[in-house]
Amino acid sequence: MNYQDLRFFIERRRLLRTAYAAAAGSALGISGLASAATTASRNTDTVRLAWGRGGLPGIARTRGVLEKNLAVQGIKVQWVGPFPNHAPSMQAVTGGSADFAFGGSTTPALAAMIAGSPLVFTQFAVVEPRSTAIIAKDGSGIDRVTDLVGKSVAVNRSGLGEFLLVAALEKHGIERSKVKFVYLNPPDAGPAFSQGKVDAWSMWSPAVDIARVEYKAHDVFFEDRDLDFLIDFNSYVTHKRFSEENLDIVRAVNVAYRAEGLWISSNTKEAETLVQKDAGYADAVRDAQIKYQRRWQFHGVDDSKFIATFQQAADWLSTRKILPQKVRVSDYLAKV
Repeated sequence: MNYQDLRFFIERRRLLRTAYAAAAGSALGISGLASAATTASRNTDTVRLAWGRGGLPGIARTRGVLEKNLAVQGIKVQWVGPFPNHAPSMQAVTGGSADFAFGGSTTPALAAMIAGSPLVFTQFAVVEPRSTAIIAKDGSGIDRVTDLVGKSVAVNRSGLGEFLLVAALEKHGIERSKVKFVYLNPPDAGPAFSQGKVDAWSMWSPAVDIARVEYKAHDVFFEDRDLDFLIDFNSYVTHKRFSEENLDIVRAVNVAYRAEGLWISSNTKEAETLVQKDAGYADAVRDAQIKYQRRWQFHGVDDSKFIATFQQAADWLSTRKILPQKVRVSDYLAKV
């Protein structure tokens, strides 16, 4: 057993113990992570969870087990979505139509928090392998990062797409001014790429995998292969007031999502088949997703080692103006 397998095995056993402890606590009338809670707070029996196709909440919604696990604790789930990316799901939380954003990138979450959105992180996840990529169409003449000079690349502002392009250019010693950044959200970036309105696209799974199949595209820069450090993480975000008034619900959702991540890690084929059923893409895309054999590792807001890593990532992003200013991530952590 190699190190990665050993780490996954340990994480799996820890999550199972946590999930079983939560279930036992519920049976005793104690909500969420009862053993860790010193106080409980809750003013609703319903939690509204944003979801997107391909993400963990989307899989949880299709599978239906998370709802049953929370129902045991007297918590009803309402699914809100689908959302194409993290920013609009956070807007739904800020605007009061959802309680949790859809489990997206930390970078746009920080950007929203810096801009004044009353949001806090409840937990984080590292998903490996990382499959975000910069792609170009076959025959475009763009085969390596240096070929992007003088070209246009679609990216989502302050998100995975922008940070990956910045990192790729920096690694190859190319000034940002030599590449045209075209800021588009995924629903607009996909058509722009397919129609040749942009030369390349920096995007995450499954959209990037769909583009390879449907638009005859190839990788120019692949995160897991070409970038040797982590700058961005999956994150779960809620309204600060909701976290304060419904602490036990936040804890219960954290546990439920961790259990879902454990199931996905252990049942890749089944999970990706559920995503395909929901998103309706080709078998070739589904098979590409299955080959990744993704593994989920969660980190709580009290994980000081992870928070230090996250702070370094935030500093990297602000130094490169992907985030508009420096930020102290500890200011935006829910007290769970």
